Amino acid sequence: MSLSDYVDALAELIVRFGANVRPGQIVALSSEPGKEPLARAVAEAAYRAGAKFVDLRVFDLHLKRSRALFADPATLDFVPPWYGEVMLAYGVHRSAYVSLTGPVDPHIMDGVDPALLGRDMLPRIRESAQVVGERTTNWTVAPCPTTGWAELVHPELAPDAALERLWEEIAHVCRLDEADPVAAWEARLDRLTDVVGRLDALALDAVRFEGPGTNLVIGLLAGSRWLAARLETVDGTVHVPNIPTEEVFTTPDPERVNGTVTSTKPLLVSGALINGLRVRFEGGRAVEIDADEGAGALRELAARDPGAARLGEVALVDRESRIGELGVVFYDTLLDENAASHIALGEAFPFAVEGESDRARIYRSELHIDFMIGSDEVSVTGVRTDGSDVPLLRGGSWQI
Repeated sequence: MSLSDYVDALAELIVRFGANVRPGQIVALSSEPGKEPLARAVAEAAYRAGAKFVDLRVFDLHLKRSRALFADPATLDFVPPWYGEVMLAYGVHRSAYVSLTGPVDPHIMDGVDPALLGRDMLPRIRESAQVVGERTTNWTVAPCPTTGWAELVHPELAPDAALERLWEEIAHVCRLDEADPVAAWEARLDRLTDVVGRLDALALDAVRFEGPGTNLVIGLLAGSRWLAARLETVDGTVHVPNIPTEEVFTTPDPERVNGTVTSTKPLLVSGALINGLRVRFEGGRAVEIDADEGAGALRELAARDPGAARLGEVALVDRESRIGELGVVFYDTLLDENAASHIALGEAFPFAVEGESDRARIYRSELHIDFMIGSDEVSVTGVRTDGSDVPLLRGGSWQI
């Protein structure tokens, strides 16, 4: 396939399968300068699917850098209120939402104090978590290869060759190389849904991760329910929030997380690169956050609100993941989190919890930051209410 063929095929998958755009819908499209070819292809595919209007919103990280360097630090947490009003309006109007990920200029924040970057949440908006939790939009997030991103992932190649290689890898992990990508995804999601049923049947009290630098126990609520990334809006529109997706996930007990964990992949958050992340939890809170590089950004973010230092998600990923099979570090959370089991600080998913009493116990936050903690060397064990163990993942393979 040529690059233009890849662009068109990915746009169709995003619109028809990921967001599942319905005739007459408004489609919100979040992008950056440098992602114009895919953004335009998504808009075209959305209008062909019957969209009433495609609302393009572009965020330029160059302006975020300027703000971090030259604005009064006391103003860095300011977000124009109309940003949130627009996000809430997408929910009111039952819009579809598409976000394109992947760094355009991965080194743009080099030399900027990570702590300053951690004070500016944009382009993330607090109200987006509310809209997701209320299930009023059919949304999806998908990768958009760019030359700058390709050079980060494949520094050994010339720019054009690196971009071609990255597109080939994105096409593979998004199953665009299948005769029928949608059918291939439906089969994979059926498999993950079967795993969800097996996990729920175990009625686990906790999940334990053990491996190099990791000994972490994550308690679950009685109402915690495992999900695959095949979600449904309040109006019954089925959508796939991540393309690609390889995880099963749930909302844990925010008060029962204890131990230490070491990230198994780098993390790019708020423009800051975090390497060698290590976090210690006590009573559900992240009480120590250290890293070989970039820890200041995450420390700042974790202090933003009461829920930011607690876990809002635990997700399990097996070695059947096409992303994990490649062995490539993409420096993009959407992709890297689907290569390995992960956890997330911040916003919890209320739709992954049954029962009003348990749902009332979860913490809300304006952030949701995934970081990867799984590998073939990390064992994942379920703990029943009677204290007995159930092997879940060994060597990256399901044991249930």
